[in-house]
Amino acid sequence: MKKPLVALVGRPNVGKSTLFNRLVGERRAVISEIPGTTRDRNHGDVDWNGVEFMVIDTGGIEVYQPKDTRDVSPLAEGSLEFVEQIKAQALIAINDADVIVMVVDAQQGITAADEDIATILQKTNKPVLVAANKTDNVDQYDQVFEFYGLGLGEVIGVSAIHGLGSGDLLDAVVSLLPDAPELSNPEDDEDVLRIAIVGRPNVGKSSLLNRLLGEDRAIVSDVSGTTRDALDTPMKWHGQDLILIDTAGIRRRGRIDPGIEKFSVLRALKAIERCDVALLLVDPTEGITAQDAHVADMVLQRMKSVVIVVNKWDLIEKDNSTMNTYIEEIRHHLSFMSWAPIIFISVLTGQRIHQVLETTFSVWEERYRRIPTSELNRVVREAVARHAPSTKDPRRLRIYYATQVRTNPPTFLFHVNDHRLVHFSYERYLENCLREAYPLTGTPIRLSFRSRGGNLSSDD
Repeated sequence: MKKPLVALVGRPNVGKSTLFNRLVGERRAVISEIPGTTRDRNHGDVDWNGVEFMVIDTGGIEVYQPKDTRDVSPLAEGSLEFVEQIKAQALIAINDADVIVMVVDAQQGITAADEDIATILQKTNKPVLVAANKTDNVDQYDQVFEFYGLGLGEVIGVSAIHGLGSGDLLDAVVSLLPDAPELSNPEDDEDVLRIAIVGRPNVGKSSLLNRLLGEDRAIVSDVSGTTRDALDTPMKWHGQDLILIDTAGIRRRGRIDPGIEKFSVLRALKAIERCDVALLLVDPTEGITAQDAHVADMVLQRMKSVVIVVNKWDLIEKDNSTMNTYIEEIRHHLSFMSWAPIIFISVLTGQRIHQVLETTFSVWEERYRRIPTSELNRVVREAVARHAPSTKDPRRLRIYYATQVRTNPPTFLFHVNDHRLVHFSYERYLENCLREAYPLTGTPIRLSFRSRGGNLSSDD
């Protein structure tokens, strides 16, 4: 059964994202005093007294079109580029929602923009609550009653920052939900494949998300940094539950601007941490850059599986060797990720789009592959026979046997005489031998070494 949806809507800078974070119990949406910080719909799960539903944060709605653009409240970075797209995303959320919460500013009172948005909501024929935000103390509760003048549903005073009134708001929301089912969170289900779409700014991450979903889930623009939040979207593919996570473009640490962009990158890093497979998008028109390698290293440090997706392949003039040449370039610059599959697509034309999820699913299966102990030790014995470990120490490394101790990612434990005798080059050699026999395509693997006395190698 599908979870009920609750949409948070309102004009810019009334505290929708702060309230969203309060309701979902974590700082998932980027918060700033700059109007227009939130651009896309951001989903989060809420469990209130055993009733689960999904809440949707939206960008501020600019309803009227003034003749003088100076009359419009300034968007983040002073750009009016996204006014219509933000409004469209908010209206989609309103259309999808079962219950709508209009967030207003109790300290400012009713504005013309509030009245215009209320007019839109009155035409939806859906249950609406008004959350009078910034009601930070009891003395301000008298200001709440003014908002009954909007002609919507019940008005509840809340303080998103301090949490005041949030329980009353949730009680009211739950009472309006249509037969709200008690559901488990799909994100807690090990059978759900979590896919994070990552890369540097403006390589087509949001466009790929929209193409895979078949709808305009995220705002797409040529302006770098359009995506601010890590957006989670559940979907099914051939009966398999997936969660697609669109993320903000990641710059190198020294090039990250302070403020909103910094927090957006932190959200992207958290998205990488909770994914199973990362789709690393690169732009062939610019080649493999230091930023691409930086993002790839972030994924590898967190031991996530990877598919390298070369987008915008339609823009490249090709001959019979173009693809192979580009593969060599990727392997050269991302040599630490030689096991990652590479696919060439065009989100714009749809070229090879079907390969994205097909390859991702194959990589996910490899992440959970188990190698029988007998087969594993046969491979290790043959590796040692071909190239015995060398050492400057009087003692020589001896490998007694190996076992796979876990999956996700595949982790192998080698029982040795002394783990301090394992040189990193020989560890790399053993990994290469394992991959020769069992490619484990797209997934990193971890090797641990335990001394006869029971001590593990220092990195474990």
